[in-house]
Amino acid sequence: MKKLMRGILLLSTIMGLGACSSGGQLKAGKTVEKPATGKMVYFEAHHDGRINVFDDTKTYLSFLKLGETTYRLTRIGAGPKGESVVFGLTKKDKKKRSGIMSVEMFDGKMKPSDDFYGELLLHNRYFVFNSWKDMTSVKQTGEAVYRYTQIGAGPAGKTVVFVLHKSNKKKKPVDLIAQFRRLHNI
Repeated sequence: MKKLMRGILLLSTIMGLGACSSGGQLKAGKTVEKPATGKMVYFEAHHDGRINVFDDTKTYLSFLKLGETTYRLTRIGAGPKGESVVFGLTKKDKKKRSGIMSVEMFDGKMKPSDDFYGELLLHNRYFVFNSWKDMTSVKQTGEAVYRYTQIGAGPAGKTVVFVLHKSNKKKKPVDLIAQFRRLHNI
């Protein structure tokens, strides 16, 4: 049993190191597939000293349940504070070394469309976005200037912070709340 566990550990280490790579630029004219919702999605979950990044809803939700992904690309120490960055990949993307939307977005080489939905699981709270600019700001500071907060409304009783803009700061983000609730089956 110990030999089997060592073999599995060695194999997973080798696969993880083989997956380390820096993302390449998307080729001109290449379109990125949107999820079934029609929105471009981007998710980050800061968990166990790692930044886990996803551009696929199914892979992200599976990670939230299991704490791991089947396919991943890992960059050890590549986070802003030396964290490992783990990109959760779909089966379709597992052999790619470039053209992966989540990698391109994380690296700042690709901007999302106006039709954007994002989540950041940080400090045991869900931050929910419909603006990449707002998401980038919260990733840097850890807080949202304008927000609508629902304490205990997320999965496992986590707090959900719906990030607003200066232009909509006095409006309840009904559509964003509905998107979050649909995605998490709440």
